[in-house]
Amino acid sequence: MNAAATTTAVLSGLDRARSSMEDFYRHLHQHPELSHQETTTAAEVVDRLKGDGYDVTSGVGGTGVIGVLRNGDGPTVLLRADMDALPVQEETGLPYASTITATDSQGATVPVMHACGHDVHVSTLLTAAALLAAGQDRWQGGLVVLFQPAEEVGDGAQGMVQDGLATIVGKVDVALAQHVLPLPAGVVGTRNGAVLSAADSMRITLHGRGAHGSMPQAAVDPVVLASMIVVRLQTVISREVAPTEPAVLTVGSIHSGSKSNVIGDQAVLELNIRTYDEQTRAGILAAIRRVVVAECEASAAPAPPEFEMFDRFPTTTNDSDTTGKVAAAFSDHFGDRAIELPLQSASEDFSDIPTALGVPYTYWGIGGIDPTSYRTAAAAGRVAQDIPVNHSPHFAPVLQPTLDTGTQALVVAALAFLSAN
Repeated sequence: MNAAATTTAVLSGLDRARSSMEDFYRHLHQHPELSHQETTTAAEVVDRLKGDGYDVTSGVGGTGVIGVLRNGDGPTVLLRADMDALPVQEETGLPYASTITATDSQGATVPVMHACGHDVHVSTLLTAAALLAAGQDRWQGGLVVLFQPAEEVGDGAQGMVQDGLATIVGKVDVALAQHVLPLPAGVVGTRNGAVLSAADSMRITLHGRGAHGSMPQAAVDPVVLASMIVVRLQTVISREVAPTEPAVLTVGSIHSGSKSNVIGDQAVLELNIRTYDEQTRAGILAAIRRVVVAECEASAAPAPPEFEMFDRFPTTTNDSDTTGKVAAAFSDHFGDRAIELPLQSASEDFSDIPTALGVPYTYWGIGGIDPTSYRTAAAAGRVAQDIPVNHSPHFAPVLQPTLDTGTQALVVAALAFLSAN
């Protein structure tokens, strides 16, 4: 049987699975869980995988779930989905919108929403896993389906690695993953090389000397110091990074002082940096420290600044051969709905998994926006204004063809590597 016939045969059960997949997606969307709290989601994943005949290991890296299906000799493919939601108040108006609140890692009560599409990822991978299990007579090899916690905080993949991932999954030949994006639903996009940026968040504490607001000569004003740093940091990208090298430096938060007539004794800045090249990444991080230290010295700060790195994500750089094989399979199956994915400035920790396993990988995108709405916005030049993006309280992928496309993409990509019977 040729590859196309194998794919058609395995996907033949999608019509029967569609209603259940959509119901599960609605349920999952309505019951999101924060990073490292995905206990109910994980339990539901375990039940479904066991029902489909997978050898299941749960609690990996806290709440991670791994299902393994051995089906004769052949390559082993790893498919990954992330499970966690965000502390966002949902404003989609959907009948299955989340009204959940939870206690975050700081002890605060926060709203919770699947504002990044991880409910799509879980639903489509579970359906793909079921279809591949039912179609074992059409392929040979090994299948690993991995449901990862805590992608949003950047440590879920490493947590699974450190908790014995390699021992649990055994030999793997290739790792694959996807993400729903603000593109027209039905579209599948692949990209060779760098596809997602590295991300580094930095917290900088600046030390000043407090005084009465009427006596600035007695102070080292941390607000002025912070302001000078923010302005100077704008030149790091514009004057120290080549125009052909994409990079972003954002100062997202400034906190200082408590009253209009009081000069405080410290300011705290929080920065986020996005890069695609390790040399550029290192250069920007070094430049930030250089600028901050110099401005503190220029202001005669009474103590040196303090730097704290957090929420760090690796670059996602797709393997050329793996991406080419998946792109060709997508082109055969999806036709002109298979596109080249634009470079994305978002970040992910998926690549920590194949890096730890020492295997090639590719990571692609699927669209989740109503195609008519997208075309209307594009025609008016208003995509950025009218199309909700991931992490927005309005982000709500249309059920179809998003779920069907995501399921098909996972099956098609997996079968591109598994041996056909």
